[in-house]
Amino acid sequence: MKKLTIVGAILFVSVLTLGQGNLIIYGWSDYIPSEVIEAFSKEYGVNVTYDSYDSNETMFAKIKAGARGYDLAMPSADYTSIMIKEDMLIPIDKSLIPNLVNIDPSVIEQMYYDPENTYSIPYMVGTTGIAVNTKYVESYPRSWKIFELPQFKGMMSLLDDMREVFGAALKFLGYSVNTTDTAELQAAKELILTWKENIAKFDSELFAKGVLSGEFWVVHGYGENIFYEATEEELEDIDFFIPVEGSTLWIDSFVILKGAKNIDNAHLFINYILRPDVAAKISDYLLLPSPNVPARELMEEEPVYSAKEMENTELIKDLGEDLRIYNSLWNEIRFGL
Repeated sequence: MKKLTIVGAILFVSVLTLGQGNLIIYGWSDYIPSEVIEAFSKEYGVNVTYDSYDSNETMFAKIKAGARGYDLAMPSADYTSIMIKEDMLIPIDKSLIPNLVNIDPSVIEQMYYDPENTYSIPYMVGTTGIAVNTKYVESYPRSWKIFELPQFKGMMSLLDDMREVFGAALKFLGYSVNTTDTAELQAAKELILTWKENIAKFDSELFAKGVLSGEFWVVHGYGENIFYEATEEELEDIDFFIPVEGSTLWIDSFVILKGAKNIDNAHLFINYILRPDVAAKISDYLLLPSPNVPARELMEEEPVYSAKEMENTELIKDLGEDLRIYNSLWNEIRFGL
């Protein structure tokens, strides 16, 4: 016991002695509260630059094309897997991240692509669902079937995201969101085409504003985006739910990019984010359940959905070459190609 205490103290001191200099993060828009970044900068004397992206595809394409200068990125699970295979990341020194012990083991168990956290440290876990504006809609199924209902034609939207939309259709049909069976994918395509007849558009940017304003009555999207945009009065009319058939699961992680100049500060920042008090502030800001176990006791806000409600969700995986099947069918759905 005494030996373990000494080792822990050494790790703690090594973390404290890091800091100063710069850190450049390439992350999702509005994903880390500015006050958290400011507090980190003040505590450790590190100048942080935060550049944002709106999709995994944008992030990946920019880095793959040769963008340099970024230290940390925050890809979702499937793109983390791709970036590992493409040799775009450097191994993480876990001795500099003692707060990794705070992460729920059930989250790490889902990380089939990096089971030892060699290249990635989980930041947030979540799902997609459906939001209904009850000011305009009184009766509806809490199911993906809602997109088939003709009475809501022209007043609904689906995410402009291939894997999320296919994931919804596949879950409704009772299939895996990662299936590569052509018959199952063809059935999903036909279902999505039926949904397409009823929706106003595919939209990943303005769905939150749309359902809050009443422009749309039913939207497929991220609950945290909607709740972030809404006033308390607007939220009284919003019912966000994970459909009974289930949905997709995403895990966004921190990764250190090859070519990073501020590697020590990247480790320091990851460890800081995994501190329970900091993790709780982030989850309160995003209104998401925390993957950080001790942080759950410190949260002051009720998340959009609970960890228990996510039990019937399935992680979107990197499908490798089989992703071409999805791309081909998606082009037929979106553009008739």
